[in-house]
Amino acid sequence: MTLEQEFKLALYKQKIYKLDEKNMKKHLLATLKRMMIKDNLIKFFIRNSTL
Repeated sequence: MTLEQEFKLALYKQKIYKLDEKNMKKHLLATLKRMMIKDNLIKFFIRNSTL
């Protein structure tokens, strides 16, 4: 990870530790959804790339 990514991760950790369980679950689900969408986009571009 880059230094910038390490810094962002540290900031996210601080925010997450302040959340209650309900909000933590909502945040986790939203993050998982974004990761799945990003994964789908990467797969799409790999399949449709012309090298």
